Amino acid sequence: MIKPDGVQRGYMGEIISRFEKKGMVCKGLKTFMTPREVAEEHYKDLSSKPFFGDLCDYICSGPVVCMVWEGPGVVKSARLMIGATNPLESAPGTIRGDLAVEVGRNVIHGSDSVESAEREIALWFGGDDELLDYEMCIKPWVREE
Repeated sequence: MIKPDGVQRGYMGEIISRFEKKGMVCKGLKTFMTPREVAEEHYKDLSSKPFFGDLCDYICSGPVVCMVWEGPGVVKSARLMIGATNPLESAPGTIRGDLAVEVGRNVIHGSDSVESAEREIALWFGGDDELLDYEMCIKPWVREE
């Protein structure tokens, strides 16, 4: 998900382009204003943290871009592309290393496991029914099968 700071700073195209260039296939994409209950459910594992309220306020403060990407090893690959949560610890060339400034404005969220991705897809998209099922015509040029 591209967070409100990424949307407001005009990074949607650049971020989406990085996933496309990596050979991932976009199965779902939508711009969304986050309701409070969705924010609280999304960040429920952080509900005991003192910054939970501020985090929920922030994600509800502007539009986000929800995305579902598919491809072999997509979670691990995406996490490497995104970079460390703290942009100051993110390597140059990563999304956060190149575009983000501080932890509270780190531009993008990425699922940390397949299980988290499945939960988040259900939360943000209502499940697999809202996702497209297609293959890119360039697949043989990107993937060995």
